Amino acid sequence: MSDEIIRTEGLVKNYVLGAETVHAVRGVDLVIGRGEFVAVMGPSGSGKSTLMNMIGCLDKPSAGKYWLNGQLVSELSDDRLARVRNREIGFVFQTFNLLPRATALHNVELPLIYAGMPTKERRRRAEERLALVGLADRVGHKPPEMSGGQRQRVAIARALVNEPALLLADEPTGNLDSITSGEIMRQLTELNEHGQTIVLVTHEHDIAGYAKRQVHLKDGVIERDFMNEPAGSMA
Repeated sequence: MSDEIIRTEGLVKNYVLGAETVHAVRGVDLVIGRGEFVAVMGPSGSGKSTLMNMIGCLDKPSAGKYWLNGQLVSELSDDRLARVRNREIGFVFQTFNLLPRATALHNVELPLIYAGMPTKERRRRAEERLALVGLADRVGHKPPEMSGGQRQRVAIARALVNEPALLLADEPTGNLDSITSGEIMRQLTELNEHGQTIVLVTHEHDIAGYAKRQVHLKDGVIERDFMNEPAGSMA
């Protein structure tokens, strides 16, 4: 098995808006290894969201190549790309994206229901993931009965339930206060210490400080790519 989770070569994404072509990503070469914790940063319009959409198999590049976990996914059909996305990637979003009337357990189970996993096995796995994020005592609670931090932990458990190769977190602390943000980032740090590959999109430097590596984009290209001492290790 390769030590690479992500490899992009000359990745380009253009959008045609009327008579204008927007060059959102202008040729990105990026390698992310198995077990890395990488923060992707950049100002509005830098191309970080577009790059993350391509890494998350939510969008296809206009040019260039992208390998995910050893598979050349940039040339797959939409249907095959969706299958790779569901199998290989767990998503954590700023807005949690939980079903408000469903319990934490059911929210975490959902990807396994779609995958056709038998009830007993999917419940066992969902309970394990909720325990992993410290919510073993909240399995029967619904999102409105939980704090923002607890809801984001449910979202993280759901993202992990398919045992993805890559956890992609898009501004995961954007709707949380600073104390809760620190709790969520320490949770992600702990998951990474147990081997989970994480790519985090953020515009906050203190949040990016928890990652082991930072990739900064500007005008659709990588401006800086460096290792750093995670702030989380000093918390």
